[in-house]
Amino acid sequence: MRARRVIAAASVAALGVLSLAACGKSAPGVAAFVGDTAYSVKRIDAIHAEAQAKYETTVRAAFQQQNGPSASPSPEMLQIGATPQDMLNLLVGIDLAKRIVAEKKIPVQDQLKAEELGESFGAPGTEYAKLAADWYDLFLSLQAGLPPAELTDDLRATVYDKMVEGKVAPPGWTVEQQREAFANPDIAKQVAAVVALSAAFQDEVKREDVSLNPRYSALEIPALLEVPNSGYGRYNLPYLEQDNSTVTDISTPAPVPSTAGPDAGPDAGPEAGPDAGPGAGPDAGPGAGPDAGPGTEGTAS
Repeated sequence: MRARRVIAAASVAALGVLSLAACGKSAPGVAAFVGDTAYSVKRIDAIHAEAQAKYETTVRAAFQQQNGPSASPSPEMLQIGATPQDMLNLLVGIDLAKRIVAEKKIPVQDQLKAEELGESFGAPGTEYAKLAADWYDLFLSLQAGLPPAELTDDLRATVYDKMVEGKVAPPGWTVEQQREAFANPDIAKQVAAVVALSAAFQDEVKREDVSLNPRYSALEIPALLEVPNSGYGRYNLPYLEQDNSTVTDISTPAPVPSTAGPDAGPDAGPEAGPDAGPGAGPDAGPGAGPDAGPGTEGTAS
């Protein structure tokens, strides 16, 4: 089942960048405004704190069950991978995505269960798990329902750089290697859909007068890449950053006709477990060629 594979691989976790330097509202206690809706720093921190506390409890219990009741995991083991930035990305992403699916009448399927997703994160029963399930239902529906964008060398390079940051692809590929790797129909389809989603988010940012507190560096799309017969990798695509840049010519890529329906999605391979990562492994270095394909170098969290 596709939803179960997403649960196994995903964790919460751009193209053109829109600056907030000279627009929008601001308030010290507000993380972000989306129109008249305010997302408070207090709420962001509370969601993260709840997830962190639950993760510590889960990891400690599992560690002691395996190593004895007096055993103590290291501080690094007790640190959840998700950050307050990830919580903000989810809240704002859900808000913007709901506006887009309503405007474009894109059906959203309930594919992911918060209970299962929370278990895969080590943070069951948390608001974080619920938000992640809501986001990925919207993400998968928009990925299938929006007309894909036309990929250019600049777009491929931008996405590739973010995949390298997320350890979804090995570093060091040339332009030709990027073209070859992204020529895979399954990969190209997904990347073109995320590029289109980034453009749609930027349109919403302008329309709704979105503002970001300077303590957060960006607003990002928590994106998934499914590698056939391997599993999923996660990477973040910022669609708005806290700097002095402007919208670039790759922020609104031209769409191309799509026949994908709401249920469309690449056929995946065997179900991946939480520790599974598609494609290139941790030993993949700059010399890795496009035959390796994009893939995770480890479990994202």
